Amino acid sequence: MAGEAFAMQICPTIHEFRAARARLGTLGLVPTMGFLHEGHLSLVRQAGRDCGQVAVSIFVNPAQFAPIEDLATYPRDMPRDLRLLEAEGVALVFAPEPSEIYPEGFTCRVEPGELATRLEGATRPGHFSGVATVVLKLFNITQPTAAWFGQKDAQQCAVVRRLVRDFDLPVRIEIGETVREPDGLAMSSRNAYLDPAQRRAATVLFRALQAARATFAGSEHDAGTLRAAMRQVIAAEPLAVLGYASIADADTMRELDRATADALALVAVRIGRTRLIDNMRLRKGSPAGSPGLVRLSPVTEV
Repeated sequence: MAGEAFAMQICPTIHEFRAARARLGTLGLVPTMGFLHEGHLSLVRQAGRDCGQVAVSIFVNPAQFAPIEDLATYPRDMPRDLRLLEAEGVALVFAPEPSEIYPEGFTCRVEPGELATRLEGATRPGHFSGVATVVLKLFNITQPTAAWFGQKDAQQCAVVRRLVRDFDLPVRIEIGETVREPDGLAMSSRNAYLDPAQRRAATVLFRALQAARATFAGSEHDAGTLRAAMRQVIAAEPLAVLGYASIADADTMRELDRATADALALVAVRIGRTRLIDNMRLRKGSPAGSPGLVRLSPVTEV
């Protein structure tokens, strides 16, 4: 898309977006909370190749933040985001205020069920209800042909797939591979919180996942042993506090006793005040829609 002649339209209201959307046909949507990085832009490019026209939403969704979480301090840089999206040839940017999405009197919420109570859901009650609610609203507002999400947020992807299935939504869900820094750290807007020492320590998530994959490749299928391998790596990093080390089914997020090739290794770690998550399928060369290892430049992979 880059280099094409176009006029990107920024729509702060639902009415403006719908009016602009009506002039387009096939549309790919990339929902974001802004402070864009290469991971987001890779999804924009994939959507452009597949759909031609791309819309990006930029909305820091208050419904998915708990009172003690970082809603007020979540990194934001709208002018930079818009420059990046313009350079990628994005057609529409939906950038509403919270009052546009949640007007006075708004009371309805989507409850994603048992899937949303595990892992991230156990640590952040109500988080996935907020995610599912805003995604349903975004789909209704933007009417995309397909929508792109990043596999780094594996449980979110599973919740969105379930949402589309259960509500018979006419949206195709595409999952883009995790984009990583040269040292393996998964790109995340929250990486901006890390000081230099914490940034170095943050590679422990990738190293823990590699340990699980290497252990599985050595014909060890006991999920408890794989979890122990991840915990051992994380315990060796003084700045890292383990949230969880999981071997789970990619669709249900249920913990497994015996690992399969398509199972996910997932970790959550707190470094300083920053909570980071990452995941990796246990088998290399994972199927489409599963987490991969896209990097800006090569690093050694176990």
